[in-house]
Amino acid sequence: MKIGLYFGSFNPVHIGHLIIANHIINNTNLDQLWFVVSPQNPFKNTASLLNEYQRLHLVNIAIEGEAKLRASNVEFKLPKPSYTIDTLTYLKEKHPAYEFAIIMGSDGFQNLNKWKNYETLVKHYPFYIYKRPGFDINDSFGAALTIMDAPLLDISSTAIRTMIKEKKSIRFLVPDIVKEEIERNAYYRVV
Repeated sequence: MKIGLYFGSFNPVHIGHLIIANHIINNTNLDQLWFVVSPQNPFKNTASLLNEYQRLHLVNIAIEGEAKLRASNVEFKLPKPSYTIDTLTYLKEKHPAYEFAIIMGSDGFQNLNKWKNYETLVKHYPFYIYKRPGFDINDSFGAALTIMDAPLLDISSTAIRTMIKEKKSIRFLVPDIVKEEIERNAYYRVV
């Protein structure tokens, strides 16, 4: 089975994430796409992070009923911060018959050389890169790349969190069920 791993904080998951995931699963030979919810990204400030189990729940309700999409808590069991190479090593041990690939934007791919053991990632795993405006894809790493023209929306989780704090509507930016869950639990209200 071919699994695409879409890593992120998903803080919160939004329509942009879901559109990219849907486009990739519909236009590649991947059997499944896993949203790997990162409890702590080594490149991001954790102060504004909702609890990882709450973020995982939001992803789960956002993709409910989609057989080829799955939310993964694999990084919850691993040391923090989360490093992709450690996650893939763990997954490969747990699922030796699966083939794993990394899904990321061209903005993240530009910084791949800053990742822990990025040479090993490039050598052993294919990458599905979706283009982001202003971030060219220059593969000086020698990675196995599939470049995707996924439909992109200029939506960010940061902007959504700001809108929530300012009591502005986030309707149409996140699935209705995610919006309802955020409102019911007053997520992101406290600064």
